[in-house]
Amino acid sequence: MKIPRSHPRYESLMRRERLVRAWKSGVVVPEGLIAHGRGEAFDYLFGEESSAPALVAEKAAAAFLLSAKRPVISVNGNVAALAAREVVRLARAIPARIEVNLFHRTPARVRRIVRRLEAAGAEAVLGTRPDARIPGLESKRALSDRDGIFTADVVLVPLEDGDRTEALVRMGKTVVAIDLNPLSRTSQMATVPVVDELTRAVLNIDKFVRELRGNPEETARIIRTYSKAGNLGAVYSYINWRLRNLARKRTRPKRRRVT
Repeated sequence: MKIPRSHPRYESLMRRERLVRAWKSGVVVPEGLIAHGRGEAFDYLFGEESSAPALVAEKAAAAFLLSAKRPVISVNGNVAALAAREVVRLARAIPARIEVNLFHRTPARVRRIVRRLEAAGAEAVLGTRPDARIPGLESKRALSDRDGIFTADVVLVPLEDGDRTEALVRMGKTVVAIDLNPLSRTSQMATVPVVDELTRAVLNIDKFVRELRGNPEETARIIRTYSKAGNLGAVYSYINWRLRNLARKRTRPKRRRVT
């Protein structure tokens, strides 16, 4: 389908098209399409742009990833479909390993996602031969690479993944999560919940990584002063402000023309 660039929601519609194509190729599962729609609904609340609280969280995410000894970026089908190149670029900037981790896991699907990441420039992607299990998980998300997520100290988990986020935090890891739903278990359980759309969030984190790289004092200050509770509170306040502002616009009486 050809979507005109003049369409007011061009970027959003293009993301949908990429997901549908990835579903047809076996990279994305139908459940991933449902999850995307749920997140997209929340993005309307943010005006489909990165809020000030999101930018604060993204800068904190960059600081935590830069300070890590063994950072790993987890990738699922939706992430590979929407932001493969952006993830690879971010992994190089940190630098961090990339591991494929799936709830709806089959060896063939893992291989398809790895090939997509390699086509975007990734090297030595982990996840095809898991040799460890994340404790406390019964799903296939428990399957992990000992050189990747299992021994990582900081894990970037894009998109909804509440059970594994909780399990990784129990293991003592710092978990940076990207999820448009601030009420999800992912956002509630993550060390640094980034409430923003995936592609915007990855680009913003990448930008902050490059700004903070070489400035350990500022990086340490950001980690020291970051408050998850304060940031999520700011997200809720921002949504409240957006809704109140929209309500005022809708209910404001029209002025009569004087003739």
